[in-house]
Amino acid sequence: MLGEGTEMNLITIFTPTYNRAYCLNKCYESMKRQTCQDFDWLIIDDGSSDGTEQLVHQWMKESHGFNIRYVYKENGGMHTAYNTAYEMIETELSMNVDSDDYLTDTAVDEILTFWSQNKREDVGGIYALDQYEDGQIVGCPFPDDVKEFHGWGYKTIFYENNGKKKCHHNKGDKKFIGVTKAIKQYPPIPVFEGEKYHSLYYKQHLIERDYSILIFNSPVCVVEYMEDGSSKNMYFQYVRNPKGFCDERKFVMQYAPSRKLRIEAAIHYVAESLLAGNRHFITDSTNKTATICAAPLGVLLYLWIRKKTKE
Repeated sequence: MLGEGTEMNLITIFTPTYNRAYCLNKCYESMKRQTCQDFDWLIIDDGSSDGTEQLVHQWMKESHGFNIRYVYKENGGMHTAYNTAYEMIETELSMNVDSDDYLTDTAVDEILTFWSQNKREDVGGIYALDQYEDGQIVGCPFPDDVKEFHGWGYKTIFYENNGKKKCHHNKGDKKFIGVTKAIKQYPPIPVFEGEKYHSLYYKQHLIERDYSILIFNSPVCVVEYMEDGSSKNMYFQYVRNPKGFCDERKFVMQYAPSRKLRIEAAIHYVAESLLAGNRHFITDSTNKTATICAAPLGVLLYLWIRKKTKE
């Protein structure tokens, strides 16, 4: 590990990276433009061989108001880089910014101001917005009456307003700012031998069950989905990492508050179990009824994934 953090800062921005030296500079430049420089930037290098280490060393020699910390590890997938980051973060808050994304210029200032005004012991995190380079919000903003929620935030948010129970169908990625004390209460993201993918939302789901999550309905990160990014290769990810996906689906089947979400997860669980060669997927399921109901569609999804990955 290179670089040292400081107890003065309240937030760590962490960036897992793997052979992204060609675009990491855009992320770095956004750190330099922050109107508030009271943060640590933790770079987790997941086994890069493209000169990323030398590039970061050069940045660490430059003069700026924030701290840069660099950690090199053997390649294991982004979820293992998240685990490394969560082990090392000591600031009160933390937020991931991918190597091909960058912060809005006032992101740190706005997050810290919002936290100072809304901090509570029962809060485990904050959801903010992502935007594209043209300023368009990824997916859609939260409704104005959603100030916080508790219990579930996976695709559908259930909340109360003036005593009325409501739900919001979340579209598009959102930026999670975690409270470190809450994050460290839960086990690392599971790692399966031979696989390099697991849901990065694993700890978020656990936090949502036990803590309130605040809504900051403003963009803090500019995203770009690269051709070599995982979101562009999801069908191949299913084939290469079926056990990790199955583990995520089992969580959703067990805890999702709506039948629709449980069935959707079960369909994927069946398909990914077949990809993993697991013939005992019904026995292993956390929701056997949903799995049995979803089996026909799961088989069709399995066949579709196989077709798409052969094209």
